[in-house]
Amino acid sequence: MDEIELPIELGRIILDGAEETKLGNKKGAIRQYRKGNLHIREYDSKFTIHSDRVDPRKDPLGHLLFDAQEVLVGLAGAALGGGLVGKLIYSMKKDSLFKKQQSIIGGLTASLVTGYISYYIAKKLKETLDES
Repeated sequence: MDEIELPIELGRIILDGAEETKLGNKKGAIRQYRKGNLHIREYDSKFTIHSDRVDPRKDPLGHLLFDAQEVLVGLAGAALGGGLVGKLIYSMKKDSLFKKQQSIIGGLTASLVTGYISYYIAKKLKETLDES
């Protein structure tokens, strides 16, 4: 995804009709905005703009599928990793009084770790593919 950098002085023109949003990776920006399919990030000395294929305000699932696949990979990694570890702990703790609680805590912990790792790897792969 190619981003365009524009000087901060063009702010009034760039932001005309744009809405501030929490949706999207801020990448260190002070604020971010959406204007149709445009995703605008405001920094101290510049703006960056890129066009998403799908506006997440209108079609969140479509945006995940076409513009933010790394988030889907992270969610899948979290679900699979957490589920597998939770089941494993539950089956290993045969007569434990707290086996349900232990399997839930272990599964949640594993889901955080596997979800983040999955997201991070998918994000780096996407960045590498976008550069080539």
